[in-house]
Amino acid sequence: MSKLSKILLWSILIGLLFPGSTLAQSQDSDSLIIGTKHTPPFVIKGEDGSWTGITIDLWTEIARELELNYKYDETDLKGLIDGLQDGTLDASVAALTITSEREHVIDFTHPFYNTGLGIATITKGEGTITRALSRVLSFQFFKVVFALVVVLLFIGILVWLFERKKNKKQFGGGFLRGVGHSFWWSAVTMTTVGYGDKAPTTFGGRLIGFVWMFTAIIIISSFTATITSVLTVSQLESPVNGPEDLPRVKVGTVAGSSPALYLDNNKIRYRNYESPIEGLRALEAGTIDAMVYDEPILRYLVNTSLSNKIRVLPNIFENQDYGIGLPEQSNLRERINRIILKKTHEPWWQDILRKYIGD
Repeated sequence: MSKLSKILLWSILIGLLFPGSTLAQSQDSDSLIIGTKHTPPFVIKGEDGSWTGITIDLWTEIARELELNYKYDETDLKGLIDGLQDGTLDASVAALTITSEREHVIDFTHPFYNTGLGIATITKGEGTITRALSRVLSFQFFKVVFALVVVLLFIGILVWLFERKKNKKQFGGGFLRGVGHSFWWSAVTMTTVGYGDKAPTTFGGRLIGFVWMFTAIIIISSFTATITSVLTVSQLESPVNGPEDLPRVKVGTVAGSSPALYLDNNKIRYRNYESPIEGLRALEAGTIDAMVYDEPILRYLVNTSLSNKIRVLPNIFENQDYGIGLPEQSNLRERINRIILKKTHEPWWQDILRKYIGD
């Protein structure tokens, strides 16, 4: 067998044993072909065509330590998976969640980031005077006010009983007039206004006044907290407060994504959008009531690109792990894993996360 025939035979055997691991590199023997997709804050494409972000910064460190040459190939979510299957990509570096469905067709590195799904929704009636008044002037509010009036009247009657004979100038004049003066005194004492026009002079009246002053402080504090809570609820009220509300509202997500799979599995109907920002724009326009997607991506987009009408709910659900996608049997996997385990336990990694996501 000639030397040339041996080389051809070995090339065929390597191709059969490691499909996908060498095909993309054969297009350019000096560079790996790395698939990516603009998905802030994990992958951010600058106006000048440069790439930054959490996953990009991690890959830059991996390539530096392994002395890899590479070039990026921008594609969509489907292309990130298909490119690894057909061998046109050597790796997919984006915001790829590790799922059992994807593991059937490609390989993943160890996870480098753990998160979950989040829900973005519109804050209804935020800052409107009408909604705030409707909350304040509710039945519950009037119940509290009525109870307060009863307490003021009770304290006033007690003081009047002690003062009606020995302090007729301030609390005399018959039952209605005397109780009216006492009611006025208990009200101004509770609010710490203290005009000084009325004051008990008997031992019993002063003792009640002393106890009432300290009791009133607690009552006023509780009353203020109740009003503040009512106004806050009015400002933050929205039609969705968690994943349990999704079946009864209009939901949106990105087609073919992990959140879409979650919604399918839970039989929740939804509208498909090409990107999370497109879905958030639809939410802002009132087309949908909730946008379901990866929580850090939603939070980043809401904080940097949208109005304060949209908020991301604080509860995260459906645990997710992000990894770098690789062709099956890729000879890069073990080497990349070792670096991921090392880098994600260094202070450098926390600085990267803080840089793009914050504390």
